[in-house]
Amino acid sequence: MSTHFNSSEFPLPVVGADLTVPLVTGETVRYVNLDSAATAPCLAAVRDAVLALLPWYGSVHRGAGFASIVTTELLTAARETIARFVGARSDDTVVFTKNTTDALNLLASALPDDTTVITFASEHHANLLPWRTGKHVHLLVPRSPEEAVARADMAFRTAHSRHRLLAVSGASNVTGELWPIAELTALAHRHGARIAIDAAQLAPHRAIDLAALDADYVALSGHKLYAPFGGGALVGRPDWLDTARPYLAGGGAVRRVTLADVEWADGAARHEAGTPNVVGAAAIATACRVLERVGMAKVACHENQLLEALTQGLRAIPGLEIVSMFGPDSARVGIVTFNVEGAHPGALAAALSAEYGIGVRAGAFCAHPLLDTLIDDGRPPAALRASIGVGTTLDDVNRFVASLSDLCRRGAKWRYRVEQGQYFPEPDPRPRPALHEDLPLRDLASPRSAPPCRHGVEVSSSSSPRVSP
Repeated sequence: MSTHFNSSEFPLPVVGADLTVPLVTGETVRYVNLDSAATAPCLAAVRDAVLALLPWYGSVHRGAGFASIVTTELLTAARETIARFVGARSDDTVVFTKNTTDALNLLASALPDDTTVITFASEHHANLLPWRTGKHVHLLVPRSPEEAVARADMAFRTAHSRHRLLAVSGASNVTGELWPIAELTALAHRHGARIAIDAAQLAPHRAIDLAALDADYVALSGHKLYAPFGGGALVGRPDWLDTARPYLAGGGAVRRVTLADVEWADGAARHEAGTPNVVGAAAIATACRVLERVGMAKVACHENQLLEALTQGLRAIPGLEIVSMFGPDSARVGIVTFNVEGAHPGALAAALSAEYGIGVRAGAFCAHPLLDTLIDDGRPPAALRASIGVGTTLDDVNRFVASLSDLCRRGAKWRYRVEQGQYFPEPDPRPRPALHEDLPLRDLASPRSAPPCRHGVEVSSSSSPRVSP
């Protein structure tokens, strides 16, 4: 490929950019991380901010010590930074959570009585499962943005609850495709309803402006936003949150407690019982500031150029089919999901890691209903996903395409066993890093079970399936 890329600001410095990893064949190569959609690498600026914070880390809100005062001010500033990053209104609440899943579960717990939640079957499980405890409608996977709006319109017309909420992704975690958020927001409000945006995949790639959209809620994760320190946020209108039962009951969520009664706090504190994750909050805020300074328009330009090179390279591989809802030319963030005819995606992912030092993701990506719709070949649905971010380079993309092409043409050089649908090199001689003296990581090379949301074909552990078509 000869695609030209000329941005002087990218890639942004990320931790692990110079990481080298061993191959099963004995060589050591620079690691190519094309799994940002699952967990993005930590921005170097985020790491530096966390290291600077740690000596000052203390209790928040009521601590009298100077370190506590500094930590409290930092938490308050982080809340303000995140609000600015998503374009929040002046009266919006920013609640710190663990991640997007936690944020959406919090919102689900705060719904008023007689609320119907409308979602699409294309959503990540985090935006499907929390709503099932109450009245809900799951719409079929739309095959165009216009169909998405039409299906939502019909759902609003037939849902007669007092309150209605449309919960939808800003960008698909499977295909990367952008949803018509502005149109869906306007539609929801015409029907007197609200909208919650799962921005786990949108926030790292595109600018969000809650006030301009007039959207009601947005949820995001730090670990998708180059700040993998266990933080997330729910940002949006305060009324439902202020009248709901607290998400957690405990210290910090109250004004006054007696043995007979409790007076709960308003605002974010109502749902943030316990000691907050100040490190996670500060990390997200730092990532937001870095992306703000660079400009999300430039982030999108960087990713679009890499995405063009990636898709062009993949389309040149025989038997490869890119998965999409809205069509191959639909607008998307830096995610491409695909299958290669005759090759299991889990086998390809394992070989790319073991033989080429490239990290991608295979499976159903915690979106089983969507994969069931997009891939119908009589087997449990699975695909291979490559995802890029601000730390990705054109060399990363070129190496991945060349390696996948070589793998599909020549086949794997190594044998692989299968355990519960997941592929592992057999044997796996790659030495593990000594990250903790009490944790011999070299013993973790052969896990007994596949991780959650893996959706692969069950094959006997004695078999050695080929990865070539």
